[in-house]
Amino acid sequence: MESELTFDNYPFLKELGLEKDNLGCYFNGKWCGDGETYTTYAPTTGKPIARIKFASTQNYEDAVKSMLSAKKQWFSYPGPKRGEIVRQIGEAFRAKKEPLGKLVSLEMGKIISEGLGEVQETIDMCDYACGQSRMIPGQVFPSEREDHTMIEMWNPVGIVGVITAFNFPNAVFGWNLANSMICGNLTLWKGAESTSLVTIATTKIIHEVLEKNNIPFGVLTTILGEGRTIGEQIINDPRIDLVSFTGSTAVI
Repeated sequence: MESELTFDNYPFLKELGLEKDNLGCYFNGKWCGDGETYTTYAPTTGKPIARIKFASTQNYEDAVKSMLSAKKQWFSYPGPKRGEIVRQIGEAFRAKKEPLGKLVSLEMGKIISEGLGEVQETIDMCDYACGQSRMIPGQVFPSEREDHTMIEMWNPVGIVGVITAFNFPNAVFGWNLANSMICGNLTLWKGAESTSLVTIATTKIIHEVLEKNNIPFGVLTTILGEGRTIGEQIINDPRIDLVSFTGSTAVI
């Protein structure tokens, strides 16, 4: 029952845009969730915090289709411009470091200093990737044809699927996202079920930056769901060009 939830015991959750009942699928700038309802618990107390409505397989299909329509526009952004968006994302995480770090501690079970440190790792990676956005190399080669030059230019991979584990619910995604974005890729994220609130809060922080800059929403899509449904869809989907995952031997 709703009265059993301990959500109201943690005022910082509302600072992150969270509610007692949350939707677990974000794409095309909107939240939805037509799958099963999941309750997340604080591992240190064993008490329920909030509920999340997971994505359905149809939500997944709709989300990936919406990403495909955003590829060309995001690809066309110059690297430094993509880096500027990543820089702003880092600043947004700086502004929310304390409540987000507390959430990592609450939902994952880390001590508070490690929760804050994990958010700091995401901030640091955004700073690093922003600098790298101006350093993506290319080469000029001599041609055997007169009045011709050969130029090497790196192109985006496409859609990058990121599946993260419960023990680093924010930082591992931050490492992947920052680098994926500066390279012009779109990112599809499935966070661990047990840290669903961290996934939702992290997505909301990034969403605000994308919206403020009129960036295609398909740059980031978040889909929460059971690993053997949503996770399997990601790794078996030929439209996903690269998958980064962290997990136990069960993942293999």
